[in-house]
Amino acid sequence: MRNSQDRSVLSDLQELSPGDALEELARRGARKLLAQAMDAEISEHLEKYRDMTDEEGRRLVVRNGYLPERELVTGIGPLKVRQPRVDDRALTHEERFSSQILPRYLRRVPSVDNLIPTLYLKGISSGDMSEALASILGPGAAGLSASNIVRLKAVWEQDYQSWARRDFSLKRYVYFWVDGIHFNIRLDGERSCILVIMGANESGKKELLAISDGYAESKASWREILLDLKRRGLQVAPKLAVGDGALGFWAALREVYPGCREQRCWVHKTLNVLDKMPKSVQAKAKGMLHEMWQAPTKAKALTAYEHFVTSWEEKYPKAVECLRRDKEELFAFYDFPAAHWVHIRTTNPIESTYATVRLRTKKTKGCGSRVATLTMVFKLALEAEKTWKRLRGHKQIELVMQGKRFVDGELQEAA
Repeated sequence: MRNSQDRSVLSDLQELSPGDALEELARRGARKLLAQAMDAEISEHLEKYRDMTDEEGRRLVVRNGYLPERELVTGIGPLKVRQPRVDDRALTHEERFSSQILPRYLRRVPSVDNLIPTLYLKGISSGDMSEALASILGPGAAGLSASNIVRLKAVWEQDYQSWARRDFSLKRYVYFWVDGIHFNIRLDGERSCILVIMGANESGKKELLAISDGYAESKASWREILLDLKRRGLQVAPKLAVGDGALGFWAALREVYPGCREQRCWVHKTLNVLDKMPKSVQAKAKGMLHEMWQAPTKAKALTAYEHFVTSWEEKYPKAVECLRRDKEELFAFYDFPAAHWVHIRTTNPIESTYATVRLRTKKTKGCGSRVATLTMVFKLALEAEKTWKRLRGHKQIELVMQGKRFVDGELQEAA
């Protein structure tokens, strides 16, 4: 029987082009694995109530065929699924079976929903979205018509508006990461970029704190965001903020949270310094810069810094001045736990979240809705937040919050 089924599958696939055959095989494999997972989920539920019987000894929680077949939109195209059904009417509402793998309302896997904000931020308008999604998922991508996309965006906008008003009274954050991000879509009015703040809380979990638009990353725009966080209850300043030196954020931070230390992003600084040097020496210069922020102690880092200055100051004064401009702020991380260094030397937590949709080409001619753009950035960040890893050495965060002194990443015990 198995050989007969295999020959039938092979015969079906041979009628398709190689690419289509591979997609069909992937769909069949995914459908099979999904069926197995749902079957195991049902079996676990039935086993839990196996001893529940009526007066005649018949089990009250049993299988009851299948729900009507439905189509699930996935990253490999539409997937037809048949979900097992269970008769458990004898149970209370809380006890009755509800699939965690395939909830009743689910029509699209989350990765498909993520395509919509990604395409929007790349400059695809709502009107062209269905066609773009069809080219990626196939023409059978049901449930993603233009009208449905508009409805989805409206729901997400409500979620963003609620999120942007949430209370911070009981929150404290040890670190901030900040960045100004430009996307392919052109914002309406004069607001030209999206300003993002991420924080690490007392348990080491990274959270998205703020998303707003700003006037070319100006001090006024950042000040507006920080004051809003404070107004909503975030009274305690973070111990350290990490960002690019070009941001107007720093002037705003000094006014709103004056006790916060500053750390310049080494990735941004490296790019800025190398940009002022010819390509023929960039590899060597990059290695010398790398030696600074990878040094085990601040003293060794400063030795590497002085060597760079001495080596290049005469030939490339602009590059050296760029490095010298943020000297103190580049080495602030040495005054924090060594386990945290990998997290606080760069703005990578934000950079990696939006890497695929940052502005890399000329902006589109169409003007995007301000709220819609903020919503799409918010939607992508929330999905990315699920994968953000907890800070290493999170048990030392409380020591940082208490103002304990660290030197070269090591806690200094009180005399």
